[in-house]
Amino acid sequence: MTKPDDQKPVSGRRPRASSQARIAQILAAARELLAGQGVAGLSIYSVAEHARIPPSSVYHFFASVPALLNALTADVHAAFRASLAESVDHDRLRCWRDLSRLVEQRMLAVYQHDAAARQLILAQHGLSEVTQADHQHDIELAGLMQVLFERHFELPALPGDVDVFALALELGDRVYARSVHLHGSITPRMAEEGMRVFDAYLALYLPPYLPKRTQI
Repeated sequence: MTKPDDQKPVSGRRPRASSQARIAQILAAARELLAGQGVAGLSIYSVAEHARIPPSSVYHFFASVPALLNALTADVHAAFRASLAESVDHDRLRCWRDLSRLVEQRMLAVYQHDAAARQLILAQHGLSEVTQADHQHDIELAGLMQVLFERHFELPALPGDVDVFALALELGDRVYARSVHLHGSITPRMAEEGMRVFDAYLALYLPPYLPKRTQI
Protein backbone atom coordinates (compact mmCIF):
# COMPACT_ATOMS: atom_id res chain seq x y z
CA MET A 1 0.00 0.00 0.00
CA THR A 2 1.23 3.48 -0.80
CA LYS A 3 1.64 5.29 2.47
CA PRO A 4 -0.56 8.34 3.00
CA ASP A 5 1.16 11.71 3.17
CA ASP A 6 0.75 12.01 6.91
CA GLN A 7 1.93 8.52 7.81
CA LYS A 8 5.55 8.07 8.84
CA PRO A 9 8.19 6.89 8.25
CA VAL A 10 8.41 8.25 4.69
CA SER A 11 11.75 6.68 3.80
CA GLY A 12 11.74 3.77 1.36
CA ARG A 13 13.90 1.81 3.76
CA ARG A 14 12.39 -0.88 5.94
CA PRO A 15 11.85 0.31 9.53
CA ARG A 16 14.21 -1.06 12.16
CA ALA A 17 13.02 -3.96 14.28
CA SER A 18 12.39 -1.66 17.25
CA SER A 19 10.31 0.65 15.07
CA GLN A 20 8.37 -2.26 13.63
CA ALA A 21 7.62 -3.49 17.14
CA ARG A 22 6.38 -0.05 18.19
CA ILE A 23 4.22 0.27 15.06
CA ALA A 24 2.72 -3.15 15.77
CA GLN A 25 2.03 -2.10 19.37
CA ILE A 26 0.28 1.07 18.21
CA LEU A 27 -1.81 -0.71 15.60
CA ALA A 28 -2.80 -3.43 18.08
CA ALA A 29 -4.04 -0.79 20.52
CA ALA A 30 -5.91 1.04 17.77
CA ARG A 31 -7.48 -2.21 16.62
CA GLU A 32 -8.73 -3.02 20.12
CA LEU A 33 -10.22 0.46 20.55
CA LEU A 34 -11.80 0.34 17.12
CA ALA A 35 -13.35 -3.05 17.78
CA GLY A 36 -14.75 -1.97 21.15
CA GLN A 37 -15.76 1.64 20.58
CA GLY A 38 -15.81 2.22 16.83
CA VAL A 39 -14.12 5.07 15.00
CA ALA A 40 -15.63 7.65 17.35
CA GLY A 41 -13.57 6.28 20.25
CA LEU A 42 -10.29 6.58 18.38
CA SER A 43 -7.81 9.42 18.88
CA ILE A 44 -4.05 9.68 19.04
CA TYR A 45 -4.29 10.17 22.79
CA SER A 46 -6.69 7.27 23.39
CA VAL A 47 -4.43 4.97 21.35
CA ALA A 48 -1.37 6.15 23.29
CA GLU A 49 -3.13 5.58 26.61
CA HIS A 50 -4.33 2.13 25.55
CA ALA A 51 -0.85 1.17 24.33
CA ARG A 52 0.70 2.69 27.49
CA ILE A 53 3.12 4.84 25.53
CA PRO A 54 3.52 8.63 25.20
CA PRO A 55 1.35 10.33 22.53
CA SER A 56 4.55 11.58 20.92
CA SER A 57 5.45 7.97 20.15
CA VAL A 58 2.19 7.54 18.24
CA TYR A 59 2.69 10.85 16.42
CA HIS A 60 6.19 9.74 15.43
CA PHE A 61 4.70 7.04 13.19
CA PHE A 62 1.14 8.24 12.56
CA ALA A 63 0.44 11.95 12.37
CA SER A 64 -3.35 11.58 12.39
CA VAL A 65 -6.23 9.20 13.04
CA PRO A 66 -6.84 8.72 9.28
CA ALA A 67 -3.21 7.59 8.95
CA LEU A 68 -3.81 5.00 11.66
CA LEU A 69 -7.03 3.86 10.02
CA ASN A 70 -5.38 3.59 6.62
CA ALA A 71 -2.71 1.34 8.11
CA LEU A 72 -5.37 -0.83 9.74
CA THR A 73 -7.31 -0.97 6.46
CA ALA A 74 -4.15 -2.22 4.76
CA ASP A 75 -3.88 -4.95 7.43
CA VAL A 76 -7.48 -6.03 6.84
CA HIS A 77 -6.99 -6.23 3.10
CA ALA A 78 -3.79 -8.18 3.64
CA ALA A 79 -5.98 -10.79 5.35
CA PHE A 80 -8.35 -10.74 2.37
CA ARG A 81 -5.42 -11.22 -0.02
CA ALA A 82 -4.18 -14.10 2.10
CA SER A 83 -7.61 -15.74 1.85
CA LEU A 84 -7.39 -15.57 -1.95
CA ALA A 85 -3.92 -17.11 -1.84
CA GLU A 86 -5.12 -20.17 0.11
CA SER A 87 -5.15 -23.40 -1.84
CA VAL A 88 -8.28 -24.44 -3.74
CA ASP A 89 -9.16 -28.06 -4.46
CA HIS A 90 -9.58 -27.81 -8.23
CA ASP A 91 -11.16 -31.26 -8.50
CA ARG A 92 -14.03 -30.30 -6.20
CA LEU A 93 -15.08 -27.31 -8.31
CA ARG A 94 -18.09 -28.24 -10.41
CA CYS A 95 -18.76 -24.73 -11.72
CA TRP A 96 -17.57 -21.17 -11.18
CA ARG A 97 -20.24 -20.60 -8.54
CA ASP A 98 -18.47 -23.14 -6.32
CA LEU A 99 -15.34 -21.00 -6.48
CA SER A 100 -17.36 -17.83 -5.98
CA ARG A 101 -18.96 -19.20 -2.82
CA LEU A 102 -15.62 -20.44 -1.47
CA VAL A 103 -14.04 -17.01 -1.98
CA GLU A 104 -16.91 -15.18 -0.33
CA GLN A 105 -16.98 -17.60 2.61
CA ARG A 106 -13.28 -17.00 3.22
CA MET A 107 -13.75 -13.24 3.10
CA LEU A 108 -16.76 -13.47 5.38
CA ALA A 109 -14.59 -15.38 7.85
CA VAL A 110 -12.23 -12.39 7.96
CA TYR A 111 -15.15 -10.10 8.79
CA GLN A 112 -16.65 -12.50 11.32
CA HIS A 113 -13.41 -12.88 13.28
CA ASP A 114 -12.26 -9.26 13.06
CA ALA A 115 -14.51 -6.64 14.65
CA ALA A 116 -12.06 -3.93 13.56
CA ALA A 117 -12.50 -5.00 9.94
CA ARG A 118 -16.27 -4.63 10.26
CA GLN A 119 -15.88 -1.18 11.81
CA LEU A 120 -13.44 0.00 9.16
CA ILE A 121 -15.11 -1.28 6.02
CA LEU A 122 -18.75 -1.94 6.85
CA ALA A 123 -19.70 0.57 9.56
CA GLN A 124 -20.96 4.03 8.68
CA HIS A 125 -18.04 6.16 9.86
CA GLY A 126 -18.13 8.75 7.07
CA LEU A 127 -14.33 9.00 6.73
CA SER A 128 -13.62 9.61 3.07
CA GLU A 129 -9.92 8.79 3.43
CA VAL A 130 -10.70 5.30 4.70
CA THR A 131 -13.43 4.76 2.11
CA GLN A 132 -11.06 5.75 -0.67
CA ALA A 133 -8.32 3.48 0.66
CA ASP A 134 -10.80 0.61 0.85
CA HIS A 135 -11.87 1.27 -2.74
CA GLN A 136 -8.27 1.16 -3.95
CA HIS A 137 -7.68 -2.10 -2.09
CA ASP A 138 -10.87 -3.55 -3.61
CA ILE A 139 -9.44 -2.92 -7.07
CA GLU A 140 -6.33 -4.87 -6.11
CA LEU A 141 -8.41 -7.68 -4.61
CA ALA A 142 -10.56 -7.80 -7.74
CA GLY A 143 -7.47 -8.29 -9.88
CA LEU A 144 -6.30 -11.16 -7.69
CA MET A 145 -9.78 -12.67 -7.74
CA GLN A 146 -9.96 -12.55 -11.52
CA VAL A 147 -6.57 -14.28 -11.73
CA LEU A 148 -7.89 -16.97 -9.37
CA PHE A 149 -11.00 -17.51 -11.49
CA GLU A 150 -8.91 -17.64 -14.66
CA ARG A 151 -6.67 -20.24 -13.05
CA HIS A 152 -9.59 -22.63 -12.68
CA PHE A 153 -11.98 -21.64 -15.50
CA GLU A 154 -11.84 -20.22 -19.02
CA LEU A 155 -13.40 -16.80 -18.58
CA PRO A 156 -15.20 -14.99 -21.40
CA ALA A 157 -14.06 -11.56 -22.53
CA LEU A 158 -14.99 -9.06 -19.83
CA PRO A 159 -15.68 -5.36 -20.38
CA GLY A 160 -12.68 -3.09 -20.19
CA ASP A 161 -14.57 -0.08 -18.88
CA VAL A 162 -16.13 -1.86 -15.88
CA ASP A 163 -14.22 -3.78 -13.21
CA VAL A 164 -16.68 -6.63 -12.83
CA PHE A 165 -15.00 -8.34 -9.89
CA ALA A 166 -14.47 -5.07 -7.99
CA LEU A 167 -18.14 -4.15 -8.36
CA ALA A 168 -19.19 -7.62 -7.24
CA LEU A 169 -17.06 -7.22 -4.11
CA GLU A 170 -18.48 -3.79 -3.35
CA LEU A 171 -22.08 -4.89 -3.89
CA GLY A 172 -21.65 -7.83 -1.54
CA ASP A 173 -20.11 -5.50 1.04
CA ARG A 174 -23.16 -3.24 0.83
CA VAL A 175 -25.32 -6.12 2.03
CA TYR A 176 -22.90 -6.97 4.84
CA ALA A 177 -22.75 -3.29 5.80
CA ARG A 178 -26.54 -3.17 6.09
CA SER A 179 -26.43 -6.17 8.41
CA VAL A 180 -23.79 -4.50 10.60
CA HIS A 181 -25.89 -1.32 10.68
CA LEU A 182 -29.08 -3.18 11.64
CA HIS A 183 -27.74 -5.98 13.82
CA GLY A 184 -24.19 -5.04 14.79
CA SER A 185 -22.86 -8.12 13.00
CA ILE A 186 -23.19 -10.06 9.76
CA THR A 187 -26.03 -12.43 10.47
CA PRO A 188 -26.18 -15.84 8.74
CA ARG A 189 -29.19 -14.68 6.72
CA MET A 190 -27.47 -11.52 5.51
CA ALA A 191 -24.25 -13.41 4.85
CA GLU A 192 -26.22 -15.64 2.50
CA GLU A 193 -27.83 -12.63 0.85
CA GLY A 194 -24.46 -10.98 0.35
CA MET A 195 -23.11 -14.07 -1.38
CA ARG A 196 -26.22 -14.20 -3.57
CA VAL A 197 -25.72 -10.58 -4.60
CA PHE A 198 -22.05 -11.28 -5.37
CA ASP A 199 -22.99 -14.28 -7.53
CA ALA A 200 -25.90 -12.53 -9.20
CA TYR A 201 -23.72 -9.66 -10.40
CA LEU A 202 -20.98 -11.98 -11.68
CA ALA A 203 -23.68 -13.99 -13.49
CA LEU A 204 -24.41 -10.93 -15.63
CA TYR A 205 -21.01 -11.50 -17.26
CA LEU A 206 -20.23 -15.17 -16.61
CA PRO A 207 -22.44 -17.78 -18.30
CA PRO A 208 -23.88 -20.59 -16.16
CA TYR A 209 -21.30 -22.99 -17.54
CA LEU A 210 -17.63 -22.13 -17.98
CA PRO A 211 -15.10 -24.64 -19.31
CA LYS A 212 -12.96 -25.86 -16.45
CA ARG A 213 -9.21 -25.88 -16.84
CA THR A 214 -7.79 -29.37 -17.23
CA GLN A 215 -4.52 -28.33 -15.58
CA ILE A 216 -3.64 -25.57 -13.11
